[in-house]
Amino acid sequence: MSLTPAVKKILDCYESDNPGTKANLARILMQGKLGGTGRLVILPVDQGFEHGPARSFAPNPPAYDPHYHYQLAIEAGLSAYAAPLGMLEAGASTFAGQIPTILKVNSANSLSRAKEAPSQAVTAGVHDALRLGCSAIGFTIYPGSDAAYGMMEEIAELAAEAKSYGLAVVIWSYPRGGNLSKPGETAIDICAYAAHMAALLGAHIIKVKPPTEHLELDAAKKVYEAQKIDVASAAARIRHVVQSCFNGRRIVVFSGGEAKDMDGILNEVRAIRDGGGNGSIIGRNTFQRPREKALEMLNQIIRIYKGE
Repeated sequence: MSLTPAVKKILDCYESDNPGTKANLARILMQGKLGGTGRLVILPVDQGFEHGPARSFAPNPPAYDPHYHYQLAIEAGLSAYAAPLGMLEAGASTFAGQIPTILKVNSANSLSRAKEAPSQAVTAGVHDALRLGCSAIGFTIYPGSDAAYGMMEEIAELAAEAKSYGLAVVIWSYPRGGNLSKPGETAIDICAYAAHMAALLGAHIIKVKPPTEHLELDAAKKVYEAQKIDVASAAARIRHVVQSCFNGRRIVVFSGGEAKDMDGILNEVRAIRDGGGNGSIIGRNTFQRPREKALEMLNQIIRIYKGE
């Protein structure tokens, strides 16, 4: 399959990467119903680690089965499927080669007490990703956490190893901890800063939450006001986050977050499209719905990204 101009333009922005890494990025960008468009929809299923099995899967019990998520991502025509080690291992042979996979190599859990210094444990490695035929590794950092520097050092080492073997790197950049307020975790100045940090750490694909209009830092607020940076609409805020990732030279996708109604999801997707984001990485809003409703929703999302 020949690369489309849209995909070639994206790959040309990754000037230091070897052919293996670019091939794995191309696998993701050329997969599924959005293949070749430069847009992505990825299914992430790490919520069992983060929130526990009942909170994650009880609303739709078939989702307790790891095969369910592979099948959902494939049937929906998604770009990739991301999950921790055990989830991918449980279906790696059955679904080998059917969809690009992203191995989430660190995870947290909701039983931890750390609030000022949230962190994640490294639970898998680059050799696991190679063994399972993954296209990329995924890693979460918490900018703002008192433990953030340690997480950055971990991903710096893992990213260098992954790239040396031709794997792509996806960074979930979720501000929290330290002195950040709850509204500050999704404030536009903080989200843009977090996305920029992920780009500086060498991420090929950057995942952040859709930002709000809130400005958290006084020093940043002065600059946003003085420079008249437009953050009034959701699309404008998405555009600013993309600008913060090397002026659009890095792939930026946005999380679906907590469960919301269909209108809320689709309006968020339209803002991502209109703001120049590359797509969505939607977990709970997908697999907590009954399968047919999830497929219907994902089809609507894909049509929006196609401009239909």
